[in-house]
Amino acid sequence: MAQADRAAAPADGGATPGADASGAGPGTRRGRGWSLGRDDRGRSGWRRGWILAVLALLTAALLAFHSQVPNGVGNLGSLLETFLPWLGLAVPVLLLLALWRRSVTALVVLLLPSLVWLNLFGGLLTDKSSGKGDWTVLSHNVAAANTDVPGTVKLLNDSGAQIVALQELAGKPLRSYESGLAEAYPYHVVQNTVGLWSKYPISGVSVVDIKIGWTRAFRAQVTTPQGPVAVYVAHLPSVRVKSEGGFTADRRDVSAQALGDAVQAEPLKKVLLLGDLNGTMNDRSLAPVTSQMRSAQGAAGDGFGFSWPASAPMARIDQILSKGGLKPTSSWVLGADGSDHRAIAADYRYA
Repeated sequence: MAQADRAAAPADGGATPGADASGAGPGTRRGRGWSLGRDDRGRSGWRRGWILAVLALLTAALLAFHSQVPNGVGNLGSLLETFLPWLGLAVPVLLLLALWRRSVTALVVLLLPSLVWLNLFGGLLTDKSSGKGDWTVLSHNVAAANTDVPGTVKLLNDSGAQIVALQELAGKPLRSYESGLAEAYPYHVVQNTVGLWSKYPISGVSVVDIKIGWTRAFRAQVTTPQGPVAVYVAHLPSVRVKSEGGFTADRRDVSAQALGDAVQAEPLKKVLLLGDLNGTMNDRSLAPVTSQMRSAQGAAGDGFGFSWPASAPMARIDQILSKGGLKPTSSWVLGADGSDHRAIAADYRYA
């Protein structure tokens, strides 16, 4: 009888075999805590979140093989490369979703895009400056529709730069720059909408034909106290994102090739390129230029150095590049002014 009474005990409210004190059976989620155990459908953490894992793999593939994305349709490859660092934002978004789904698979796969992104851009996150150089250079697309020209003139005068390159110069604002910078920069040259101001003598000015039908690039020799430097000032054609044509950059790409050819043929060994190239260092279409020159921001900056748009910079399409024994020692972005770009500057040591 005692044995029968014990067998009947569960019918009186006792726990069933294999159940805990709450009455939950094996495989059932308990409480509200986070767990990688099975979900209500009996799936383990390894069997959940496969869609998130696929999206993580796709992100890693786009980061690692961005150069393989074709430009044949809407220049999608260049568009991706212009904003490539921002693709890394997919990682924290997918991470949060993986944690919500309690997916071990997605969490493991997310290591791949994280490592690829760090390999591509991790070096930009550290301060690589190495002190003061022999002189400072500055480049700024001042914008034809600048809303505060006096403020921009003050920004340039206060920058401490010895060599200043400006783009989108025109009309009355140009006269304001010429008069406002005259005292600090006794030497200057303007070719159509691009100009160069310098504390050091300028000579050997010649137009660079970038195949657009008017002048937006030139070459000059600046004689610094350490020796001569060939300085190229350029404003490559703008690119547009259009619903019917995608990322339209054909004219920019042709101009980049022409500019790259001119820099390659430069007789002086030490060369600077300052300007709005309407493209980033990742953009394959700027390879005729970027493959032979070094970015000041990449070599001596701290962070990405985004310069456009000024209100919330998302890309560095303004560049300071060099080759031939000019060592960048620091690089930075100046504060916003009346332009839709931010000015960029770098210190150089004449090696």
